[in-house]
Amino acid sequence: MTLLYRDADLWDAYAQRRRLFLGLYLATALYLAGFVALLVYFVMLPYADPNGTWATALACVLTALYIVFLFPYVGICLRRSCAYYKMLRFVSVGLKEYMTAPFAGVEDWTTVDGVDVNVATFRVHNHKRDEDMIRQIYVDGEKEFPPFEEGQSVRVVSQGNLLISYEILA
Repeated sequence: MTLLYRDADLWDAYAQRRRLFLGLYLATALYLAGFVALLVYFVMLPYADPNGTWATALACVLTALYIVFLFPYVGICLRRSCAYYKMLRFVSVGLKEYMTAPFAGVEDWTTVDGVDVNVATFRVHNHKRDEDMIRQIYVDGEKEFPPFEEGQSVRVVSQGNLLISYEILA
């Protein structure tokens, strides 16, 4: 069997997620320190001082920059890292399904639970209706796609339709 994941993959995803959260906490601490400093400066000014306008404008600019930073950082980087970590955690503790079926082909990339995956299709016979159905198995987009050839019989171990390991049968 060829394994797609090692034990170190989960630890690497956890470390990356932790670094991204550390960056978020650092940026938030810097923003709060700057905002509190501007607030203290504004409160210390005498009533109707013209410098109060500059302090208010600077606080607004600082807040706008923080919000502009948050959208791509949290919305893209952190969310994708958390989704990948969650997927790897499910792979390590989830129920595994075993299947042997002929490889049917490859479909387009898609996103499943926030993780980019390739879609490998397998022909599975339905005994109830006496027909062949197509089953989709997701291959992690971060990993190399397995060397499947159409019609080749493959033994697959998956968790929630995510490929964990495979063996190409003769």
